[in-house]
Amino acid sequence: MAKAPTVEDVARIAGVSRQTVSNVLNTPGIVRLSTRLRVESAIAELGYRPHIAARALRTRRSSAIGIHLDPYAGGVSGVVLDRFVHALTERAGERGLRVLLYAARSADEEIERMRELVEGGEVDGFVVTGTFHGDPRTGWLLERDVPFVAFGRPWGLDDVDDPAHLWVDVDGAAGTRAASSHLAGLVGDAVAFLGWPTGSGTGDDRERGWRSVVGSGGVRLSAEEDVAAARAVVAAALEAAPATGRGAIDALVCASDTLAIGARLAAASAGRDDMPIVGFDNTPAAEALGLSSVEQLPESVADGVLQLLTGATGSTVAPRVATAGEAHVLVEPRLVVR
Repeated sequence: MAKAPTVEDVARIAGVSRQTVSNVLNTPGIVRLSTRLRVESAIAELGYRPHIAARALRTRRSSAIGIHLDPYAGGVSGVVLDRFVHALTERAGERGLRVLLYAARSADEEIERMRELVEGGEVDGFVVTGTFHGDPRTGWLLERDVPFVAFGRPWGLDDVDDPAHLWVDVDGAAGTRAASSHLAGLVGDAVAFLGWPTGSGTGDDRERGWRSVVGSGGVRLSAEEDVAAARAVVAAALEAAPATGRGAIDALVCASDTLAIGARLAAASAGRDDMPIVGFDNTPAAEALGLSSVEQLPESVADGVLQLLTGATGSTVAPRVATAGEAHVLVEPRLVVR
């Protein structure tokens, strides 16, 4: 078995001292940028991984990132978060970091769990998922200067030019824009949208992408995240829609694969098996049914989270100021056509 690379190996390749490598790993802010980049390049070249236990004793850091594990709720789209957590765990391990999972049934309960983990020194920071308008979790972390990155925007704020905190998100509008443009090229203007009830930051963002293609006159349908509910809404809309002209429905862009599956069932029942439908999430269920869908690329989201938490190749979680232009990573999804 090949010998694992050491700090000394990194120092030799980078042409620096052992202490400089240690500084890059533990207190990168005190190292000149050009030197830090040289050391990070050597770390990446050698595949060096710091010894977690030894570093924890030396730095009094846990080298752990906490993330909430959502309770199992069934359905179609939960696989996206599962992929994200798996990718985050794998990529964090490559940086000498661990991912600590914890459970909570509400935002208040999650804050209490965060408090226990911080006071017990069990984590150096957090990844917050499922952000929403007025999210109390991000406010609690900001007040206590606890490092964190949100998978989701600070909804309701100017999250780009005046960011409240670090965040990574998938550009939902770009995804539905690509889907709508694709469908418009197939059927013309009669591309409808099936989304969730208004008020959901994620859902409204996905609707904006569709609107940017079809304009204000497009048919907008709404259903809860449920296959049966989506099927009923689309079935009623297809029955009432004219065959041609304003209000016609020749294709559908959906805010999720769950909604797209319901729409597919409704279209089949109406004798419109050939109606193009695009979902969002590119789940195994969509693939099995041959549905086109927008792929969120959760692995790229995991890369963005770690980049903001630790730097390009860093292995230390530390507080960072949310500066405009440097506080977010927006991942552009890709359209998978089937």
